[in-house]
Amino acid sequence: MRKEKKKSTFAWVMEFAGQKRSKYVLSVILAIFGSVCQMLPFIVVANIIQKLLMGNRDLQGYLFQCLLLAGIWLLRELFHGASTACSHVATFAVLGNIRKQGMLKLERMPLGAVQNFGSGNLKNILVERIDSIETTLAHMIPEMTGNLCTVLATVVYLFVIDWRMAIVSLITFPIGMICFMCMMIGYEENYGRTVRATKNLNDTAVEYIGGIEVIKVFGKSKSSYEKFVAAAKEGAASYVDWMRKSNIYFVFSMNIMPATLLTVLPVGGILVRNGSLAVADFILVTILAMGLITPIIGCMVFSDDIAKMNTVIGEVTSILDAKEMERPEQSQNLTSDYTVQLKNVSFGYEEKEVLNKVNVTFKQGKVNALVGPSGSGKSTIAKLIASFWDVKDGKVCIGGKDIRQMSVHQYYGLVAYVSQENFLFDDTIRENIRMGNLSATDEEVEKAAKDCGCWDFIMNLENGFDTVVGSGGGHLSGGEKQRICIARAMLKDAPIVILDEATAYTDPENEGIIQASVAKLVKGKTLIVIAHRLSTIMDADQIVVVNKGRIEASGTHEALMENCDLYNDLWKAHICAKDHLNGGGQNG
Repeated sequence: MRKEKKKSTFAWVMEFAGQKRSKYVLSVILAIFGSVCQMLPFIVVANIIQKLLMGNRDLQGYLFQCLLLAGIWLLRELFHGASTACSHVATFAVLGNIRKQGMLKLERMPLGAVQNFGSGNLKNILVERIDSIETTLAHMIPEMTGNLCTVLATVVYLFVIDWRMAIVSLITFPIGMICFMCMMIGYEENYGRTVRATKNLNDTAVEYIGGIEVIKVFGKSKSSYEKFVAAAKEGAASYVDWMRKSNIYFVFSMNIMPATLLTVLPVGGILVRNGSLAVADFILVTILAMGLITPIIGCMVFSDDIAKMNTVIGEVTSILDAKEMERPEQSQNLTSDYTVQLKNVSFGYEEKEVLNKVNVTFKQGKVNALVGPSGSGKSTIAKLIASFWDVKDGKVCIGGKDIRQMSVHQYYGLVAYVSQENFLFDDTIRENIRMGNLSATDEEVEKAAKDCGCWDFIMNLENGFDTVVGSGGGHLSGGEKQRICIARAMLKDAPIVILDEATAYTDPENEGIIQASVAKLVKGKTLIVIAHRLSTIMDADQIVVVNKGRIEASGTHEALMENCDLYNDLWKAHICAKDHLNGGGQNG
């Protein structure tokens, strides 16, 4: 298969700008008009000085030229303002589109690829990195174009006046550029260090804040804070060290380059004295030379952004260019049979194989349980069915149809997934439950809460269903969060329901309520349950025993007790632990 050629940085910039091409073209045209207006005052001023030297006393003429200067200045500001406004309107729309592209891309990427980025890194890319493109799109495209046009027009005009003076007026430019190039030595290495330091600081801050409870409980605040301080110091040092290396070259460059009069005045004076240069031309050249370097420096201002662009675009496009799961835009021949099958499925996380040629069927309308030792691959099977990853070998089928033939959105509509690690949005309980079905009425939301044993604890809260749960559901206990997530899954009313240790944090009383509600929920649906407490799945229609990435056995509880040694061992361990807990409770 022919490998797809990777887009260059310039190609990505052009693709981004192309989303609002007409506005950027208008912005560049306005910037060019502004550049013309930036050059014209030098010519008018030179004409005024020439007339004064010739003894012209036409005050009315001078007044007209002064008014002309004011008009040109006003036009310059209007063109510049209009150009900048156009480019910014276009750019903010483009940045919004890029962020939307990034968020939609995350949805189409395998879960493992998303997790590998890290939440701090993703936040950095989707916020800071995308923001940093603003300078390129909003300023560099129109302003650099305008400044370059001004420089080229001025240089051409200088050569038209006198080629010798044109060369002389440009002598300081290459000297200043040499200093500037020295400043850029090691740029990629230095900028790479700042990027790595910023990433590390973001990740460390997220880790520190997210783990503050564990840090306090285990008395690790000093070591954890020291790690954060070290990351912060490295972040600061990466910039300070870089600036310290560059400052001296920057100072020389910014002082030598504009010093055009150091060469123009003595050389021009000699040529005037020799009679080979007219006084009027000398004056015009001097004024134009003074204005020549300003737009050059205006272009150089963007050199830092140009040098960063490869890294910046690389960060942003690391998401936009990431491999997606194999899914069509639209599903064809949607199935009405929701029996789930894994056929010769092999899968691993990076280099570690977790599943090896798994073949198993979960029938519609049945309760199917997955059991096995920790790390055996139970949750991986559930997540492959939930389409968090694509299988490496084999296929996952719904009603005999490979799920890779279904679109992401349509497939996710078929599956309700509840895990141990559930997430709630920083919104009300009502809206968190309603996430399962955005068109659900308040009555339907409240019914789902009642069915999952949520009603009592919700009504005991100060604002009931309108209580805000906090970031990640931090204002609620683990069991309360879990019940709300189950209610959300019930409200979704999906034909395939996956419960991955979904009652792990639930007390025995509410666990019974949830199991009863789940029993109602799954009539006619495909239910797949992962459980460590085997007593909760004794009545399952099918229990699948997973061991070391393979299917050890499957059948009812009674059949497995007779025919599967591993299930026997798991059952005995469960009963022993249960008896120990009950005994401990009685003794307590």
